[in-house]
Amino acid sequence: MVVGGSVSVSISVSKPTSSHLHSSNFPRSPHHNSIPSHGTTFLLRPQNRRQCAYTFKLRCSAVSGKAAETKKKMSSGPSGYEIENLTSWLLTQERDGNIDAELTIVLSSISLACKQIASLLQRASISQLMGSQGIINVQGEDQRKLDFIANEIFCNCLRSSGHTGIIASEEEEAPIAVEETYSGNYIVVFDPIDGSSNIATALTTGSIFGIYSSDYQCLADTDDDELTLTQKEQQCVVNVCQPGNNLLAAGYCMYSSSVVFVLSIGKGVLSFTLDPMYGEFVLTQKNIQIPKSGKIYSFNKANYQLWDENLKKYIDDLKDPSGKRHSSRYIGCLVGEIHRMLLYGGIYGNPSNIKSKKGNLRLLYECAPMSYLVEQAGGKGTDGLRRILDIVPDEVHQRVPFFIGSPKDMEKLEKYLA
Repeated sequence: MVVGGSVSVSISVSKPTSSHLHSSNFPRSPHHNSIPSHGTTFLLRPQNRRQCAYTFKLRCSAVSGKAAETKKKMSSGPSGYEIENLTSWLLTQERDGNIDAELTIVLSSISLACKQIASLLQRASISQLMGSQGIINVQGEDQRKLDFIANEIFCNCLRSSGHTGIIASEEEEAPIAVEETYSGNYIVVFDPIDGSSNIATALTTGSIFGIYSSDYQCLADTDDDELTLTQKEQQCVVNVCQPGNNLLAAGYCMYSSSVVFVLSIGKGVLSFTLDPMYGEFVLTQKNIQIPKSGKIYSFNKANYQLWDENLKKYIDDLKDPSGKRHSSRYIGCLVGEIHRMLLYGGIYGNPSNIKSKKGNLRLLYECAPMSYLVEQAGGKGTDGLRRILDIVPDEVHQRVPFFIGSPKDMEKLEKYLA
């Protein structure tokens, strides 16, 4: 039954070759002179085989006004069911001249590494990948099994891309010159698993990465006796230690209730979510903009007594019930903190203190990529005095104080720290 709309009827007749047929041989409908009303169905059936030379075709369609409007909208633009994955998005950016083919391959290699790490994390307890590796890494931290494995996954995926010249990782003491390629134009810095202490309790973890261009070939000629190994390493270090302003792309992958890949190539921030049905990152958010201010602040207040007095006053102000109400959240994973901030606003801080006067987070592969992303989304990132992206690293694993968040929240913090 059709309610509302318009009805269209079309009948086509094929004339027989014989003159023995007559229309009177067909049964007449009591409504043969009128168009059938809504819900009426009729069938024209010949009474003998010779009458079959007549072919009646009936098409009755009723389209409501709303359906017609929907159809018009769908025909004038992309389908509501159309999805765009990371691969197709990267190819579109390449076609539009925003990135080159080599950077497309490097970013695809990073996304592949993230998929592998996500799979390992989901099966970590089953595969007995929890616990310590029994090694102290370059940071002086107890290296966990998945820290080591994730680092190998990242390195292998980037080597196989054929377009990465230098790799710098939290888990490696010095930058690695990729031996398989002499034409790699990109430097990739990364933290393979941020918040690895959360793995045992199945809480949020993530991977952070940044991509720079190389000014010259890092891999020195191994037959050149005039260059010592130390000098070769220094060439790599100098090439890697660039300010965040030089970043070509940066992002993170968050491993939580869903696997989310957040990326910027300098034209806004996008979010892709891993669809487990077919193993692809699907575009779920475009042009992410951080709110001007938020109600959440993320500081490890266990260190409150070790902080600068001005910072204490700022935190006390946030806790003051007579002012704007704020909530404290801290999950021990930079990726998780930044992801929440991008969506809901607020501020995150990992300041220096009496025990860690230089700060705790690494400038090159944690603070700079995150500041790049947040600034692309309209936020700010500083060390309390300087813009993070302006700081030139003195060494690969240099630590800095780190404050990042919504622009109004950061302005308020800066007034206290000035």
